[in-house]
Amino acid sequence: MKNTVHAGRPLCEFLKTLNQKGPLMGSFIYDGTTVQFEDRLLTHLQIVIIQKFQRQESFLMSWKDSPNIGDGRAAIWLTPNIPIYFKFLGSRLPEINREWLAKLAESSDSSSGLIVVGEDGKLATSVDNGKYPGSLS
Repeated sequence: MKNTVHAGRPLCEFLKTLNQKGPLMGSFIYDGTTVQFEDRLLTHLQIVIIQKFQRQESFLMSWKDSPNIGDGRAAIWLTPNIPIYFKFLGSRLPEINREWLAKLAESSDSSSGLIVVGEDGKLATSVDNGKYPGSLS
């Protein structure tokens, strides 16, 4: 049996990611769908999503896919009735940008839903995990 750690990846592959320069990539898992984003972005998304869920609000969330999986767009309907799991590769909580958080929250209240953007306001891209979003393995 393989020694696995994150999203079914072998331990040696996970350790390679720790040696990479650049931001750490976390993921959220929702109803069998796994999507990876940079930890800092994921932290901001977690805050917005949990605030919506605490108010029992359902909403649409959309983002741009990694070019490695087609460079398209993806969207998911989120509802507080289904558990959501956030996994961060970094151990420290990133600094929270209140302006960015407010933009994400405002977007989540619109008829277009939460459009995932980076701090620069550009459409954020998910990270390629070697599988299409929605892969169960």
